[in-house]
Amino acid sequence: MKEDYLDYEERFHTRGKREGRKERRQTQAKDRSKYKKTDQDKEAKKVFLKDGDRRGRVLKISPDVITVTFENETFDCTLKGALKKEKTKQKNLIAVGDWVYFDLSNAIFHVEERTSFLRRAENLSRRKHQLIAANIDQVFIVTSLVSPKFKPLLIDRYILSAKEGNMDPIIVINKFDLLKAPPENVNGDEVRAEHLIFKEFLEAYKPLDIPIVVLSVATGENLRELKALMENKTSVFSGQSGVGKTSLINAIFGSDLPIGPIALKTNKGSHTTTNAELVPLENGAFCIDTPGIKSFGLWQNDPAAILEIFPDFVPFAKECKFKTCTHIHEPDCGVKKALEEKKLAPLRYASYLTLLEDTPPKEWE
Repeated sequence: MKEDYLDYEERFHTRGKREGRKERRQTQAKDRSKYKKTDQDKEAKKVFLKDGDRRGRVLKISPDVITVTFENETFDCTLKGALKKEKTKQKNLIAVGDWVYFDLSNAIFHVEERTSFLRRAENLSRRKHQLIAANIDQVFIVTSLVSPKFKPLLIDRYILSAKEGNMDPIIVINKFDLLKAPPENVNGDEVRAEHLIFKEFLEAYKPLDIPIVVLSVATGENLRELKALMENKTSVFSGQSGVGKTSLINAIFGSDLPIGPIALKTNKGSHTTTNAELVPLENGAFCIDTPGIKSFGLWQNDPAAILEIFPDFVPFAKECKFKTCTHIHEPDCGVKKALEEKKLAPLRYASYLTLLEDTPPKEWE
């Protein structure tokens, strides 16, 4: 009797489990909510094309027209109304370098998801960000010597933005010839002081895994090295006005993009490039020449992200008393100790502090 009961119970529960699994499978098949949100997003982002719809790349953006290239032709396009209504944290809905779909009326109705981007905060409030360029392989962070003055503390802002936007940063230092033959209006003592800062910079940054190209448009020194780095890549030239971004592109590829003079009184550049522009070049290269930026506000910057571009801090940070050490005010800080013992470059620590000033330091959780 007991054996009969156990046999019955086993058959009952086995059938119950089997039927339960079947019922659950049928219910799940009808329930669309089982799909992950990412799958839903992918479904929503599918583009349904009609006859005559084309996929092109944005070359240039002006207030009234978006210039798009498709099969070696250019088209003057506009944004479709539905795209304009999208609410995002971007100041601009479209950027140079974007891949877009446009119809027979040359209206852009879809922007592809970006693989990389360069952006900056629109203003100090950081409520919106400005997209400078999209779908780029590498950023040439262009700075200059003497005219305008070398500003090493600005470079890490661009490095941080490049890493955030999934691009490779490359540091380009132009006007190397001016250290030996400075303009007549520049004081010799200032040039010698700048030469020392330049040497300190090379010593501090060469151990990092970031290429540094020192060159001169005027003499042609190391221009071939820069051209080789651009082969089969989409590159963006970014940096302050007057450092020679456009001059470099013209010198390497024989283009005739407009350039502006350096102001004699201030040794600062003028804004000649007014809009970013994607320029097709030889050797499979594309480049984006961007307007000079006087202030490069970081977007949603945080201390943890900043530390990621300071790998030279890592060996010393292991010696910090606190795991959440910000390397500013805490006692027994391995980084500050390394700085005092001259094991860490003062220029690197100064750059770190400068970036943190953009985001007031807090205890990290």
